[in-house]
Amino acid sequence: MGPGGSINWMTYYFRDERLADALIRARLRGVNVRLCLEGRPRNRRVNSEVIRRLADPVKGLGKGLRIVQHILPLHLHTKIYCFSDPQPTAYIGSFNPSGNEPENTKIISDIGDQDRGHNLLVNITDPEIVAELNERVVIMHGNPVFRPARARDACVHAGGMEMLFFPLVGRNPLIDRLDALKSGSVLRIAASHVRDSDVARTLARLVGRGVHVQLLTGGTRRRTPGRIIRQLISSGVNVFRFSHPEQLPMHAKFMLAESPSGSWAAFGSYNLTKTSRWLNHELLAFSSDPQLLDSLDQRWAGIIQDPATVHEPRGRQAF
Repeated sequence: MGPGGSINWMTYYFRDERLADALIRARLRGVNVRLCLEGRPRNRRVNSEVIRRLADPVKGLGKGLRIVQHILPLHLHTKIYCFSDPQPTAYIGSFNPSGNEPENTKIISDIGDQDRGHNLLVNITDPEIVAELNERVVIMHGNPVFRPARARDACVHAGGMEMLFFPLVGRNPLIDRLDALKSGSVLRIAASHVRDSDVARTLARLVGRGVHVQLLTGGTRRRTPGRIIRQLISSGVNVFRFSHPEQLPMHAKFMLAESPSGSWAAFGSYNLTKTSRWLNHELLAFSSDPQLLDSLDQRWAGIIQDPATVHEPRGRQAF
């Protein structure tokens, strides 16, 4: 990318020093680089080296780096990666550039190896959607102190896609989407974190009225407690968990809904937790694009068929 281009990113974890150096080289070539980065992640050490490197006013990004600060226990958890060239493109999903070489085994065992585990980024080229995602980064970049999204700005329709920016006030539109599914529908959910009891009750209601629900999650109690898994299994949800012998994570976050009235997919950074719902900056996008639905269907099959994915039968004391 040459002079006059732009790179607009926001992310939660950033440890990849080679990637940080690539951003610096782009800035030195005349590319306008903006990076919004969480200042206080759960593991405080994760971003420290990249922040030190990028914060240098001459040899780093200087004012192009914005560290998002906050007082309450909430975070900038959205992952958006926008590029202006060779054509306007954005990637959104669940992936953080949290790996690094040489690797720090203590840190990676805590946060999970997102380079080797199951993860997801969706490539978007629709100009209207890319422009909206760029604008979100620019707004955050200009307001590095953490501020909740205003309710009227929380839902955006662009290029045939609906995007929800959390936190938002009022009823969760995701719950409305799920409650609209009729008997005979199939709902598949890949979610690394499942701790929201409201979502668990919603899934139980869906099963009760004839929706076939499958949940694929990770194997850690912190991200998906046993009480939630037992609640879901007892209600009839088919639960799968990814439990890798090297503790690689299942960090992807997406849904596939097939119903008589039409199919849709949801994806982004949003976890099925109250923290994502009420506190964090998150992105959850909805689309009915057939090509995307097919790609996510293949992604689902790939994770389910991974030898580390285990089906939790009904009655088993999960976790």
